[in-house]
Amino acid sequence: MALRRYVVELGYGADLHGGNATKAAKRAVKDAVSRSCLCGLFEIVGMKDPGSMHVKVKIGCPKPGEVDGKEVLEVIPFGSRELEVVEGGLVTQGLEVPELGSGDNIFVAVAALTVYVDIAS
Repeated sequence: MALRRYVVELGYGADLHGGNATKAAKRAVKDAVSRSCLCGLFEIVGMKDPGSMHVKVKIGCPKPGEVDGKEVLEVIPFGSRELEVVEGGLVTQGLEVPELGSGDNIFVAVAALTVYVDIAS
């Protein structure tokens, strides 16, 4: 198999109340996915099966050890997946609203999704 990189898309996600790293990371991945139309992979590259894609997800967030990788990768709709979580993102003061979560920190994560395709597919 000869995987080649075809798409890189970026996304942003935040947990406004509660500082939940996984929630922010999932939102960042959803944001990146929602910006991507992969029609060129089908119409130009000739990919037949979206399951043949490989998606590398890289998350930058302030607390990488708190990200539930399995949950984050479930956001990717198809293809094989891999995850790398690194230090990054942002924490800034927000407003505590107990009905919405505990804490007054806004927790920001960023995601880079790279889509690879087997050139033989």
